[in-house]
Amino acid sequence: MHAPAHGEAMMTKDGKKAWELPDVGSLPTANGPQIDTSVPHSARVYDYYLGGKDHFPADREMAERAARSWPAVRVAVRENRAFLGRAVRYLVREAGVTQFLDIGAGLPSAGNVHEIAQAEDPAARVVYVDNDPIVLAHARSLLVGTPEGRTAYMDSDLRDPDRILGDPVTRRTLDFDRPIALIMVATLHFIVDAEQPCAIVGKLMEALPSGSYFASSHVTPEFDPEGVGGLVRAYNNSGIAGQARTKQEFTEMAFAGLELVDPGVTLVSEWHPDSDGERPSADQVNWFGGVARKP
Repeated sequence: MHAPAHGEAMMTKDGKKAWELPDVGSLPTANGPQIDTSVPHSARVYDYYLGGKDHFPADREMAERAARSWPAVRVAVRENRAFLGRAVRYLVREAGVTQFLDIGAGLPSAGNVHEIAQAEDPAARVVYVDNDPIVLAHARSLLVGTPEGRTAYMDSDLRDPDRILGDPVTRRTLDFDRPIALIMVATLHFIVDAEQPCAIVGKLMEALPSGSYFASSHVTPEFDPEGVGGLVRAYNNSGIAGQARTKQEFTEMAFAGLELVDPGVTLVSEWHPDSDGERPSADQVNWFGGVARKP
């Protein structure tokens, strides 16, 4: 059995297809990206809140410090993850989109974008983008998809949209003549105003064809300013830059010039809920989300 060539498919034991790309390595080596376990990282903190296992003492310590300010943060993170699943299902079922560019993908966990999309349409294609070495180390688990579809991973930073858009991984996997859904869930609040998040989103959406969509979510201070403010300070004091924004600020930053899908920008727990059952209160969620179409 030969080693896969650049972009060549490799079958896993269960008959699924994985795509090995040059950017995807095994666990970091002395010559590869190094994981600094002494400082917290947003992807690992998020994984900790979700009940995952890919985190270290520094991540757990910072996460617990932030949770003391906002005790409902785990509820909020779970609601945000559920919003991601509902948004992807909507995009495939209702909007007919089968291509996804997921920037800030984070660590693999239950309900990754390709799993949800390919359950709806096995031919769906997904490119994951992240810049955390530990995500890179686990990227192969993000590359296992259906034989009909395709999944890929690239190690890049949201702050460099030109590189993301021009990378061979992106161009080889996604067809820019057909609609693409850009996903930035729980990502934009790590881009502070000085880094021009509006320009980043604008450049990415400009490159996508008409009929493409943007799904995004963002932490807000509106319902619990003290609690969320303490969480943001805990992140910033630990070296993780972040900024909570109001509904208006998030809407103007993320969805300018786009057509919002009903019900517009709302709490993630209220966006196309799966049932009419009781949901967390606004001051527990503190997280807005929305999906919009490019005309």
